[in-house]
Amino acid sequence: MHLRLVHLCTKFVMKLIAGKSRLKGTVTIPASKSHTIRAVAIASLASGDSIIRTPLLSGDTTAVVNCYRALGAQIDTSDPKTWKVTGAGGRITARSYTIDVGNSGTTLRIAMGSAALAQPGQSIIFTGDEQIQARPVAPLIDALNDLGAEAQSLKSNGCAPVKIAGSLSGGKTSIRCKTSQYLSSLLLCTPLAKEDSEIDVTLLNEPDYILMTLDWLDMQQREYENPRRRHFHIKGGQTYKPFDTAIPADFSSATFFLCAAALLADEVTILGLDFADSQPDKAVADYLKAMGADITIAPDRVTVRAAPLKGAEIDMNRTPDALPAMAVTAAFAEGTTRLINVPQARSKETDRISCMATELTKMAVETEELPDGLIIHGSRPKPAELHGWADHRVVMALAIAGLVLETQSTIDTAEAMSVTFPDFTELMRTIGADMQLLD
Repeated sequence: MHLRLVHLCTKFVMKLIAGKSRLKGTVTIPASKSHTIRAVAIASLASGDSIIRTPLLSGDTTAVVNCYRALGAQIDTSDPKTWKVTGAGGRITARSYTIDVGNSGTTLRIAMGSAALAQPGQSIIFTGDEQIQARPVAPLIDALNDLGAEAQSLKSNGCAPVKIAGSLSGGKTSIRCKTSQYLSSLLLCTPLAKEDSEIDVTLLNEPDYILMTLDWLDMQQREYENPRRRHFHIKGGQTYKPFDTAIPADFSSATFFLCAAALLADEVTILGLDFADSQPDKAVADYLKAMGADITIAPDRVTVRAAPLKGAEIDMNRTPDALPAMAVTAAFAEGTTRLINVPQARSKETDRISCMATELTKMAVETEELPDGLIIHGSRPKPAELHGWADHRVVMALAIAGLVLETQSTIDTAEAMSVTFPDFTELMRTIGADMQLLD
């Protein structure tokens, strides 16, 4: 039997038109993509019925739902505000399936670990769109093999499509995590291995995403030790239990509203953000404050008013998803901004360092590429026809630029926004943004 799950994001070439705007009002940020994906994975591996409240509905989360259905879970998404998941109890039941994760790198990597829990004789192939097939997974493949699974890149290039077979037994491995998703995958699957596992992490970018994963393990009361932060001992033979929880708002999505408001707001109030949550992109508020932004954080809201911004040096290793929006913000700041220590931004949906340098240069912004970041000399950017590179975060970041420029800007491949934030244009319009989508 062969099952191919088709990525459900609309395959149209759309353009986003953005014109000069002034922002004012209140907006509620949708749920976290990263938390939604972790919730679906754990619920699908648990024994019993879980409830996921206020999940994010987007291309990436549709991909993870379809993926874990193929791996044996029953997932009811008929109510968009309350998903019901009947987990497979750690028993992966897929046989010779090919699962298409679309554009979701997080789904690919986390599900690779889950698939390694299948019984011997089962094999599962993961593939995705063109961007997914260019994103590296070789370190995760090697680690899964060390821990008893049989994993391979079918094109022998360290990328998808990948085949996972065998059964994760536990053991020892060492891994360099240029993306934190490798380690999250291992931390989520190894509690269900037969034996204990030890993981030495010799490089870890985006460490706060690991805190998110550990928060889920703690909520599940799973046993692990992390004595030196880069060494993990995970007890095998554990199980996941069903849960009922709400998904918090997404700081990565909020980044675009924080940056736009810092440049353009009379007063914008952003609701739903919990700064006690471990999401790393909450640091964007601090980045903007360091540039002079007028931001007030209260327990249930963040209020932003436009203020003159100045350049700053910002270490973005923990927050690679914020690079595009921060690059655009820096283009309108006075002086020079250095966005550094974020080499993994080159291995996202696109090479975001190169893409942002190209698009800022089109707007007559003096920009220098570094191996691990950007140097941006703030100036008076000029309108231009902009390319979104089919990258949701690049498209939305360039839309912010369009709200500041004197004449309208056009950003192509705007359909990519559906990957994480299908309501971006609509929500921006509620606070006064001059934006429209065109087929």
